[in-house]
Amino acid sequence: MTPFGPQLLGETEKALGAVLARVLDSTGLTEQQWVTLRLAGQNDGRIELVGLLVDRAHFADAEPIVASLTARGLITGERLSPAGQSLLDDLRARVDSAAAPIWRDLPASDVAAAERLLNTVAGRARSVLADWPSS
Repeated sequence: MTPFGPQLLGETEKALGAVLARVLDSTGLTEQQWVTLRLAGQNDGRIELVGLLVDRAHFADAEPIVASLTARGLITGERLSPAGQSLLDDLRARVDSAAAPIWRDLPASDVAAAERLLNTVAGRARSVLADWPSS
């Protein structure tokens, strides 16, 4: 068993990323474009999407990602277009279906504890990055 820490988190991320990649294969979308669609779907339009991607997803190349999705008609302005929302809804359902066996039968108390812990780790990682000296 891998002990809790960066290696376990990385292994988990890679395994879940592989499941996502298989779902995205038929769409021509990359993982970065998927993340962009999800964040655009949460954006109320008052926040610049490129800035949101840099801040939340740490995408240095956020502008071309947004431009590519805009060119495909999936993003309009800072938000999803109707076609983008439809695609996102379809992909969420497909991801949920593909990942269902991963989450099935996990005790609710374990899920709640993992959620608290991972949110704490993510918040601390964001703080470390925010305080990182510029190069």
